Amino acid sequence: MSELLDLRNADGSRTGEVKERALVHRDGDLHGTAHVWLVRYRPDKGSAEVLLQKRSANKDSYPGCYDISSAGHIPAGQDFLESAMRELREELGVEAKPEELHEVFTHVGYVEDVFYGKKFINHEYSKVYLLEYTGRVEDLKLQKEEVESVRWMDYRACLDGIRNATLKSCIFEDEFEKLTAAIEEYFRKTGRPLSCAEKTGTWAEDAQNDLQDWIEEQGIYLRQ
Repeated sequence: MSELLDLRNADGSRTGEVKERALVHRDGDLHGTAHVWLVRYRPDKGSAEVLLQKRSANKDSYPGCYDISSAGHIPAGQDFLESAMRELREELGVEAKPEELHEVFTHVGYVEDVFYGKKFINHEYSKVYLLEYTGRVEDLKLQKEEVESVRWMDYRACLDGIRNATLKSCIFEDEFEKLTAAIEEYFRKTGRPLSCAEKTGTWAEDAQNDLQDWIEEQGIYLRQ
């Protein structure tokens, strides 16, 4: 039997029905997930970066794609914050305190796809958290069954990459659009406002340069 999940109402509350994970994705049932985005401040650029994880090539969905820093299903009977902290610990080896995770919004995502010849429907109600990470990437303990690698990327360049499909990812575009606003608000509230178009007029150029650097690192060549 695969992992059991609580089915969810539109507001994220439990319906009282529990179902196997494989059947949830077969039938497209609304279920809960926790999304944790690790961010860090770049004072030299007046910007911020997000940590992206590259999914293992052995994953049953979206193998080899860039994804949220840490994310996972909410097992039956568990709550969102508890699951968020567990996924951080298991996937990245990060021990976080509850107060360090800032819930910034909820998101409902829906996508249909096919993997290994089987239809896959992801209909998820997600609580989205921010965690400012000040440690080193080298100190992360990656769960190799789930995560192939991680990398930092400028949050605006990441949004551009998602929008124009130069970043191979399974990140919901509308979620990341809301995340960019949440990142800017978080750093504004902590006294570190990020550069933006209205203030500097250079953010788009900076983001494009960061994205181009990433594309070259990956050995991707775009047809002219």
